[in-house]
Amino acid sequence: MGEFAPCPGEAVNAAEAVCGPVTIAGITDRRGSAVWKATGALGSVAIKAGYGEGEEITAREGAVLHQLPDYTVIAGRYAGGVWYVTPWLAGPSTWDLFKPIRAGGSDPAQALTGAIALCRAVAGLHSTAWVHGDLQPAHGVHTDQGAKLLDLSWAWSPTFPPSPIFQGGITHLVAPELAAAVESGARPVRATAASDVYALAGTLWTCVTGRWPLDYDAVGIGPDVGPSARRAAIATGAIPLHSDASWPAFLTPLRAVLRGPAQDRPTAAELALALAKL
Repeated sequence: MGEFAPCPGEAVNAAEAVCGPVTIAGITDRRGSAVWKATGALGSVAIKAGYGEGEEITAREGAVLHQLPDYTVIAGRYAGGVWYVTPWLAGPSTWDLFKPIRAGGSDPAQALTGAIALCRAVAGLHSTAWVHGDLQPAHGVHTDQGAKLLDLSWAWSPTFPPSPIFQGGITHLVAPELAAAVESGARPVRATAASDVYALAGTLWTCVTGRWPLDYDAVGIGPDVGPSARRAAIATGAIPLHSDASWPAFLTPLRAVLRGPAQDRPTAAELALALAKL
């Protein structure tokens, strides 16, 4: 992983005001954004710092969290950039929750429950008029209080406009209409509840099968194709889904989301109900 950026002292002080004296453990540090877990006698928090290319995006995420009712955040600046502190979400990611399924496990109950909870978490966000914009397998955490969403840097609402540098989120899970909007050059690009549901279905497909939903090989798109060319191909809606025998009953409602036009996609709440019938 390499050497971590220094954890801002101001953020450590904020963490200790909540948790008491803390020990710091590095979690990730990439593209100008570093995350630590700070643990003290009174609890644990996440510290996130943005520096260099990650400064603006991290500052935006802190501002988003400040406006969401289910999140608590303390934010500030330091000499190297920006930071925020928020309660640590304890639990496996959606990707980790599905590990037994990818390994051939025969009892899908826990994964199915987690999938429904993730859909309901997205539905809850949408009910407040917010859109996430970058749902993917690592961006859901399954806590004792239910599924929670992470990495809301690109989220927007009618009272908090989308970022002018938003590029559609992770390319492999971008909805065709969103890919077309990105490649059109018009800015800002607005993710929608429908494009979130596409990414949600693609996330769950990936968690089950261990690979991205679209079969790039079938249309001659190799791993060396850049994000822009890949989005342009996705925008056509002509890339087929992988043929996969993993948990066919679970993949069927996801396939309908990933193949249908945006206007016909279910809501996140409706997708939760469809999965609950399995």
